[in-house]
Amino acid sequence: MADTEVAASRLFSRDANEYDNPRRRLIPRFDDFYGTALDLIDDWQTASDIDVLDIGAGTGLFSGMVLSGRSIGRLCLLDGSAAMLGQARSRFSGDGRVEYRVADMAGADLGGPWDLVISALAIHHLGDDEKQALYRRIRHALKPGGLFVNAEQVAGPNPAADARYGRLWLDQIRRLGASEAEIEGALQRMSHDRCAPVGIQLRWLEEAGFADVDCSFKAWRFAVFSGRAV
Repeated sequence: MADTEVAASRLFSRDANEYDNPRRRLIPRFDDFYGTALDLIDDWQTASDIDVLDIGAGTGLFSGMVLSGRSIGRLCLLDGSAAMLGQARSRFSGDGRVEYRVADMAGADLGGPWDLVISALAIHHLGDDEKQALYRRIRHALKPGGLFVNAEQVAGPNPAADARYGRLWLDQIRRLGASEAEIEGALQRMSHDRCAPVGIQLRWLEEAGFADVDCSFKAWRFAVFSGRAV
């Protein structure tokens, strides 16, 4: 694990106990963001008891949404922070479908084959070469016809746009009631971000062998994009 990823993992471990509480205050259009990812899964899913891998699963927030009301056979949560996965264990206590892996997503064996691979606000911690390599590994870990959905934080297409994203995000979360302490904690975690523009990432998915690549939602720095294995 690179030094940047180690530092980021330590910050997420530090904040694990209180990580979920301010999510709606720190993610503008929270319901649209996650709701689009869930709509993509619902539109795609036709089989029962699908096997799901959540990369950078954290406290299991996104996994919990996917589990709710869907036919899931096996769900694996992979994250580099044992403390974050500790929160996930509390969330899913007693659910025999769920397993947990403490591992660095940049180099971990993804196992599989999976019907569905999901990620939320995690892959942007990797460098660009690592992102591309991970997308290739995800493609190979999916069953034919399997789906990858990434609800992600992205960079602007140029420095001016990226600065605009930052200004608007601060304005929006303050209007949503985020405290200065919550904002400071988020900024500390985000200091290790290595976001990439969504257009470039769509191209990387296509180069990795995904079909039906699309960005279904984008509101400034928050985007949902996906691709199917063929």
